[in-house]
Amino acid sequence: MDSKIRYEIEFPINSSPQLLYQYISTPSGLSEWFADNVNSRGEFFTFIWNDSEEKARLCSKKSGEKVRFKWVDGNNKDTEYFFELNILVDEITKDVSLMVIDFADKEEIEEATLLWENQISDLKHVIGSV
Repeated sequence: MDSKIRYEIEFPINSSPQLLYQYISTPSGLSEWFADNVNSRGEFFTFIWNDSEEKARLCSKKSGEKVRFKWVDGNNKDTEYFFELNILVDEITKDVSLMVIDFADKEEIEEATLLWENQISDLKHVIGSV
């Protein structure tokens, strides 16, 4: 199996970093835009879409700034892949953007990017940043 490729996408978001952080770091916030439902037990988050679910461990977070979820296997062991959501604030303009770091197979990067664009569009609608 080919290893996946890391990619980054930055999305400008008209929101305060504090509000945005609530939507990227809590199960209730994530379930409003990222997945159909999100449950958490301790550091483990279960993301549910239609009939599929994926489990990840919240492996790092910096309050108000970023979260990183590491995908885990069926035995709750970390895989090498993660996704990270970073809130960036321009020092001069104070513009806020969300940097997404994720992994995908080389031939799926375009599709994965489109998926993130749709997810972030949903996020913008939820927080009123359209």
